[in-house]
Amino acid sequence: MSKDANCGYCAEGDLLGAFGIKVCDLDYSIIVLFKEQSHPGRLIVAFKDHVRDLTALSDTERNGFFADMARVAKVQEKLFNPDKINIGAYGDTSGHLHFHLVPKYRDQFEWADIFAMNPKQTYLSDGEYDDMIGKIKKELLG
Repeated sequence: MSKDANCGYCAEGDLLGAFGIKVCDLDYSIIVLFKEQSHPGRLIVAFKDHVRDLTALSDTERNGFFADMARVAKVQEKLFNPDKINIGAYGDTSGHLHFHLVPKYRDQFEWADIFAMNPKQTYLSDGEYDDMIGKIKKELLG
C-alpha cells in the first residue's frame, strides 16, 4: 500500500483536518466530509493508496473505486435530496486521486454554475458535523 506522509488523504490528522473530516473507509476509498458546506452533503471519495490518476489503477481497483463513488452518491441522494450531484476530479494540487461529490440544489448556491472549490461561506458546528457524519456512516456501513 503506497502512502505519502505529506498528503492529507494518506496521513490524515491535521493535514486532512485543514479541509475535511474523515467519515469512514470503504473497500477502495476513504470518504471525507468537506468542511465547507455551501453545498450540503458535499463529500470527497479518495482512493485508499497514494496514486495520481485513474491510469495507475488495475481494472479491478478502478471498478471498485467507481462502485464506492456510486454508493456514496446514492447515500447523498437519500440523505440530502439534491437536484443533481456534480462530480469533479482535479488532483493536480494534492497528487492523490480523489473526486468531489457536490450536491447541487435548485434556487440555492451556484445552481447552474460550476461549483467553487472552496467558497469559504458555510461551516458547521462540531455537533452538526458529527450529526451529518453519523447519518452518512449509518447509510454507508449499516
